[in-house]
Amino acid sequence: MSSPHNVRNSVSRAADSKPLELLARGGFIAYAAIHLMFAWLALQVAFGGSTGETDQSGALTAIARQPAGEFLVIAIIIGMVAMAVWQAFEAAIGESGPQDRTAVAERVVSGCRTVLYLYFAYLGYKVVSGANASQSQSQQSSASSMMDSGGGRFLVGLAGVVVAGVGVGLVVYGLTKKFEKHLNTGQMDPSVHRTVRRLGTAGYTSKGVAYAIAGALIVSAAVTYDPQKAGGLDAALKTLAGTPWGPWVLGLVALGIACFGVYCFFQAKYRKV
Repeated sequence: MSSPHNVRNSVSRAADSKPLELLARGGFIAYAAIHLMFAWLALQVAFGGSTGETDQSGALTAIARQPAGEFLVIAIIIGMVAMAVWQAFEAAIGESGPQDRTAVAERVVSGCRTVLYLYFAYLGYKVVSGANASQSQSQQSSASSMMDSGGGRFLVGLAGVVVAGVGVGLVVYGLTKKFEKHLNTGQMDPSVHRTVRRLGTAGYTSKGVAYAIAGALIVSAAVTYDPQKAGGLDAALKTLAGTPWGPWVLGLVALGIACFGVYCFFQAKYRKV
């Protein structure tokens, strides 16, 4: 039987695959496409009165409606699966360097990213297969079912706190520029480095604001027993648009999400994979 050290070495060699690296880098381009379309949908909600879904499922559905859209969604699915495999390896063996508490935390985050990328791939599959890919409806239905069960409102509220916490974490991650440690900044020209830093800061901060609002609404849904508020990002951004200054704030959030989309293009080249 192989020792744990030999198993780790085998997994590490599997992770050090050039085809996997290229697919993962291509996945960042797919991730960029999702966020750029997401940002466009958010702008439409802010100033155009669009009633379409303003989240990742809405973005994938909108992409599928474009010329050759189904082909693009299939490419996105492949990219998301590749990124999930890459992050699964990161969760299993971690990045190079000392395996301290920070490294363990990074492996846990990689495990969460694995689930997230697989979920996006699943949403893409539902879009190309013609199934209902609505995140908002699914989240509202789940919240309603949970709140009808014993202790369900507490669990929904707890989920909202977690989502809001993720949002706050993304804001801190962006403002402190911790994302730079995952980039090969030494390969960048100074002007490129400044651009990437600004895009990453704006992108992560804006995503964090959106998730924090979504989490607050989920908590509110549990408190007021109103599953309609538990619609995730779609409900959060549409609620924001309905406030007096909401369209302008949502416009800024959409611009920040677009910045994250552009940042993903730079990740495709400079991310440590």
